[in-house]
Amino acid sequence: MERQALAGMRVIDLTQVMAGPFCTMLLADIGADVIKVEPPGGGDQTRHSWGRSGKGTDGPAFFALNRNKRSVVLDLRSDDGRKDFRTLVKDADVVIENFRPGVAARLGIDYETLKEINPGLIYASISGFGQSGPYSARPGYDLIAQGMSGVMSVTGQPGEAPAKAGVPVADLGSGLFCLYGILAAYVHKLKTGEGQQLEASLFESAVALSVWEATEYWASGEVPARTGSAHRMSAPYQAFKTGDGWMTIGANNQRLWGFLCESLGHPELADDERFATNPQRMHNRDLLAKTIEEILAHHGTDYWVERLLAGGVPAGPILNYDQVLNDPHVIDRNMVQTIPHPVEGEVKTLGFPVKFYGTPARTRLHPPLIGEHQHQVFGDGK
Repeated sequence: MERQALAGMRVIDLTQVMAGPFCTMLLADIGADVIKVEPPGGGDQTRHSWGRSGKGTDGPAFFALNRNKRSVVLDLRSDDGRKDFRTLVKDADVVIENFRPGVAARLGIDYETLKEINPGLIYASISGFGQSGPYSARPGYDLIAQGMSGVMSVTGQPGEAPAKAGVPVADLGSGLFCLYGILAAYVHKLKTGEGQQLEASLFESAVALSVWEATEYWASGEVPARTGSAHRMSAPYQAFKTGDGWMTIGANNQRLWGFLCESLGHPELADDERFATNPQRMHNRDLLAKTIEEILAHHGTDYWVERLLAGGVPAGPILNYDQVLNDPHVIDRNMVQTIPHPVEGEVKTLGFPVKFYGTPARTRLHPPLIGEHQHQVFGDGK
């Protein structure tokens, strides 16, 4: 059996839905023993989400975020449940929760309480807006965080209604930032023996991802607007319509602009006074896109992608998820995997996106049935 980077780390996972379960799943993928503590009466909310199979098992949203974990059921509102939880905490490296701020303290499972049991504990919290500040008591949803962080104000086509990003960037971003924090705290613990508390929020994570937009605002004093797929600082760098579909082109410097003109069969565009430099291309971006699309209309996406790549221009097709999840490169990179499930049979899951050559990520456990590991974790007492 191959070693894994986080073998020996024990994580107690109190989270539900997306941000927290995504964080703990990634920890589990690289070897952490993640014990998912679920409430009685149904467990994680996503067990009952859309798309249930009809076999009486959990929904695909739960499958997507909970592989490689063990599940126990504890009622943290009861004395017995809290007693059992404290037993788990004694040997844990990490506790992660995503209750609203203040709930953990009311339950008696907050960091200040638990560090008395385990001084080396790393205690991570994910919330909508953080543990302090004017918005801390507000409920946390990806849509709300995207709206309030500015992300929705710059997503979509110019002149059209604000749109959320196609993937839940606030949820997933907060899970990734929390993961980053946990790993940093774990390194510190291994060096010093000291635990600590840390927190992440959907709102701050979405703000932190607004790198170009904040830079544009501070540099120009102007409020960033929606640009569709176009880049804020260079052109051409966006999606373009072809003769039979769509593609992306990334000719975002002067050298690549020259390569693109050659590859399109119109070398004269390189010296056209409207497009000769990046400031001119940005000023005339709509005209530039129209000019390029008039050329692309003569052939299909595959033709142009092959031609531009051969000419040294970054380019690619715009694929839907049927195409993506059956793409030969995606398959070759092991980004689609199957997990044997005791009820569903084979369940598909996305692979781990970072390749470790010494301690690889592995799919070890199917998404657990609720309370499946109660006896394994607690012994015959449960």
